[in-house]
Amino acid sequence: MDSGAIRRRLSLGPVLLAAAGLLAFAAAGTAQATPSGCAGTQVRSLSFASGVTRVYRRGDYVCAMTLARRPGAVRAMSVSVQARGSRPAEDAGQYTRQAGPVTVHAGHRCVRIRGSVGRSTVSSGWILC
Repeated sequence: MDSGAIRRRLSLGPVLLAAAGLLAFAAAGTAQATPSGCAGTQVRSLSFASGVTRVYRRGDYVCAMTLARRPGAVRAMSVSVQARGSRPAEDAGQYTRQAGPVTVHAGHRCVRIRGSVGRSTVSSGWILC
């Protein structure tokens, strides 16, 4: 091999490494942006007038998020998950599209889910027992 071929092969290595790094970075960014926001399987969907609160379970963990039926306008939204015997984990604020996700370790305990968009609210009572 002449010296030109060696230089071309040596310069190709860093280019391939940089391309692999960019692909890994792009894949990591898309992996975190899941459509649901919660890991696991959807086990409940609690509908109410201005939104829906979705409940997911993965192993011993329960996750919930509240979605507005008509996203766009800033309004008060909240979601809360409480395992029986524990304090609730809550996300409340002024949002345009969703509140949450909120995750708690429930183990084999019942959980209570609450969600709201504007003045409309939903509460599940004790579920997933």
